[in-house]
Amino acid sequence: MEIVVKILLGLTSLVGLAFIIERAWVLRWTKVVPAEIVTALGECRSKADVAKLRGVCEARPSPLGRLILIAADHLDWPKADTVEAMETAARHEIVRLERNLVVLEIIVGIAPLLGLVGTIAGMMTLFGNVGVSGLSDAARLASGIALILNATLAGLLIAIPALISSSYFGKKVEVLAAELEALCSEFVRRQYREKCEKP
Repeated sequence: MEIVVKILLGLTSLVGLAFIIERAWVLRWTKVVPAEIVTALGECRSKADVAKLRGVCEARPSPLGRLILIAADHLDWPKADTVEAMETAARHEIVRLERNLVVLEIIVGIAPLLGLVGTIAGMMTLFGNVGVSGLSDAARLASGIALILNATLAGLLIAIPALISSSYFGKKVEVLAAELEALCSEFVRRQYREKCEKP
């Protein structure tokens, strides 16, 4: 039983590390909000600029690029419909950004429990041996208890980085979502203002 718990703790540790690295790679600012697209957005003032912006977005696939492409495709629609299409697409993009964060949350809950299971299993074995051989060797008993507590420690050492990462990435997704919303809203507002100002 103890060996099974150690294997499960090891696997949990590897899975947690893999997802921390994967989320750190995917949630880079330059990957979600590329500087080239932000620059092209700032320079986009006319319909000709929209075509140039579209080219930049297609060259740099990203959540921001995909949202801008959806807005550009719907500029001939009424503003409310364009905004609604963008909001729907934005929800999908946020779900993609949050993907796999639930795995880290599960690891936060399960790692300490696995450690506790390992501790209980170890104590059952230790006290079973004490029942057979007695308490003649206190040093051996103390050594056994120290080994048992390693399972609890391992569970906590796996859960703590997963908890920190989950909280950090969750907050980062919120910040990225706010930035995406601000940039997309400004783009749509500017394009419809240009339309209204044309004679």
